[in-house]
Amino acid sequence: MIKGVHTMFYSSEPEALRLFIRDKLGFPHTDVGDGWLIFDLPEADMGVHPAASKDSDHGEPSGIRDVSFYCDDIEQTVAELQGKGVEFTDAITDQGFGLVTHFKMPGDINVQLYQPRYSKT
Repeated sequence: MIKGVHTMFYSSEPEALRLFIRDKLGFPHTDVGDGWLIFDLPEADMGVHPAASKDSDHGEPSGIRDVSFYCDDIEQTVAELQGKGVEFTDAITDQGFGLVTHFKMPGDINVQLYQPRYSKT
């Protein structure tokens, strides 16, 4: 039976990205050898979104996978991460499902951070 999800980032700067996730995002980790860090995530959820189509300009092409981070208080989280040198690429906006912004990670990765408006069960 499935008991979890393993996510991956592919980066042109994998060592720098591992250190960023460890030091700036603060995720606990296991070093599985040679500095290869596997991070433990506190909780997760998964959504399925419709793909973009000829009738809609919303969404991504079918087959795309995405990783986002979420938090309870986006303003506090942004301030904490900025204090650690994390660069945000846009302002916090209301997207209906939650408050959203994006930040940069090593390897030219832009990732979403949001504060959901939905309740987790």
